[in-house]
Amino acid sequence: MADATPFVTLPADAASGVAPAVPAAMEIGGRRFAWGARTYVMGIVNVTPDSFSGDGLLAAVADPVVTDPTMAAVDLGRRMAAEGADLLDVGGESTRPGHAAVAEDEERRRVIPAIRALHAALPEIPISVDTRKPAVAAAALDAGAALVNDVAAVSDPSDALFRLVAERAVPLVLMHDRAEPRYRNVVAEVIADLQRAIERAVAAGVAWERLIVDPGFGFGKTAEHNLALLHELAALRVLGRPVMLGMSRKSTIGRVLDLPAPERLEGTLATTALGIAAGVDIVRVHDVEPNRRAARMSDAIVRRGRDEEERGTDR
Repeated sequence: MADATPFVTLPADAASGVAPAVPAAMEIGGRRFAWGARTYVMGIVNVTPDSFSGDGLLAAVADPVVTDPTMAAVDLGRRMAAEGADLLDVGGESTRPGHAAVAEDEERRRVIPAIRALHAALPEIPISVDTRKPAVAAAALDAGAALVNDVAAVSDPSDALFRLVAERAVPLVLMHDRAEPRYRNVVAEVIADLQRAIERAVAAGVAWERLIVDPGFGFGKTAEHNLALLHELAALRVLGRPVMLGMSRKSTIGRVLDLPAPERLEGTLATTALGIAAGVDIVRVHDVEPNRRAARMSDAIVRRGRDEEERGTDR
């Protein structure tokens, strides 16, 4: 008896609808990022006075040794590059709970000189700008940034930043956030929200191949939500895009270990190792050298079947 199940063929202009097991390599700032070959490390450069982690460079100017936050950013960037950072993420507005909103002009004043100086000092290191404002992103790209990290990709109803990224043809990180931590199924809803953000970005003209996703730990999520997401982190691979993990020094680690932000390194390293086991592609961290070492060891275990030569092509 013939199979009664109807056979369906794809329309001529349709994609397969099956996400690749490993996303194709991506170029960022002239460097090739071969997803799946190894884990990449993004160093955090906060040009702020009120970072939750206590590393804001504008707060440091109270130190008589630190008189120029731009030069402090360059010094930090140089150190992170020497420690093995693959990218640097520069932000001028704290996104911690209860943070004060920063006007566009002030955010530009903070980040643009730092990005321009970092790009001049470290032209081989791709720079990301961490912002939700299109005008800031545009100025940052003009100053040498090569990636936009959109912390409001899910919650901002405007697609203005997406359109800018499409026009500039640069990669974009879509981070998940919510105004309030209200969920029935946090893992499923984060994935669904990110998929909608992917569709909006693509509709605005951003190439699907240039998108990276970030589940947004701590953004509209309780500690229990964050732990549930970490436990099911591998589920984000269904989106078919590279995954960025941003757990460095987060309050969930402080809640579990009962430690202040500067003492959360070991907890961060645990999330780095377990995140890599779940398939993350980038870890965004404050402490580059220990996280790079943890990533290298984790890669040796998790990605042991990968070609060593391919793993080293971008270094």
